[in-house]
Amino acid sequence: MKKLLLASAIALFASVNAQTEKGSWVVSGKTGIGFNSATTKFSAQGQSVDGPEVSSFSITPSAGYFVINNLAVGLDLSYTSTKTTFKNDELDVNIDNKQQMFAVLPNATYYFATASAVRPYVGAGIGYASVTGTSTFDEKESTRGGLMWAAKGGIVYLVNSTIGLDLGVGYNSFQSTESVQNIDIKTTVNTLAVAGGISFFFK
Repeated sequence: MKKLLLASAIALFASVNAQTEKGSWVVSGKTGIGFNSATTKFSAQGQSVDGPEVSSFSITPSAGYFVINNLAVGLDLSYTSTKTTFKNDELDVNIDNKQQMFAVLPNATYYFATASAVRPYVGAGIGYASVTGTSTFDEKESTRGGLMWAAKGGIVYLVNSTIGLDLGVGYNSFQSTESVQNIDIKTTVNTLAVAGGISFFFK
């Protein structure tokens, strides 16, 4: 009986870790809505002003290749639709607008080996993002791009040898610069979001 239990435990460990062996692939998609919070600060000529409140919806398909056991290197393609409310009595500003962001983020994700069907992971990436929407400052339609970096962590619950349910927390920071009346204004948007999705593991 003990040998049977030991053999079962070894088989389970081998099964749940086979998905993240070197040479395997992981493809996933995450969606986040209503769980996002963001803070923004605008800076120009030595002064700064707190920015808008933000609510958003996002979807992030991604693919990764395990270059070594448990470490996948890949690419995230992110789309985010954002509604921004900016009210500031001192500046006499009351603006509601929407914008769309597309981002491409090369990244690396490490999955921690366990003897159960639950696999914790952490990851980070850096890339480029493009934002199209109405400018907060002059209410004109514009497109601007800039650097984005991101960090994430969470867990994958392996339903079987191929499918995993993914729940994670992500943080990203996007920076861009636009010129308004010959003044360069740097915008930094920091976002913390909770998202869920499905991951597919295969050789």
